[in-house]
Amino acid sequence: MRQVAVRMRLSRVGSVKNPIYRVVVVDGRARRDGRAIETIGQYNPRTEPSTIEIDEAKAKDWLAKGVQPSRTVKRLLAIKGIGA
Repeated sequence: MRQVAVRMRLSRVGSVKNPIYRVVVVDGRARRDGRAIETIGQYNPRTEPSTIEIDEAKAKDWLAKGVQPSRTVKRLLAIKGIGA
């Protein structure tokens, strides 16, 4: 039996031409904006400087459980000083 990886990635919200992203933990098979297991933060690239809000305790807990972050989320975690 094959296990499906749980991923930490971005889910787009916001209006047209004003993207805001949620940092979510999802089943690897879920669609980009599909149902999330948990929302752990948000990222707004349109502000100067970009707004990155991540619940550090939740992020570390999920990483300790073996969740694999996407490349972009890994970069955001590094900016916030959370080990990925």
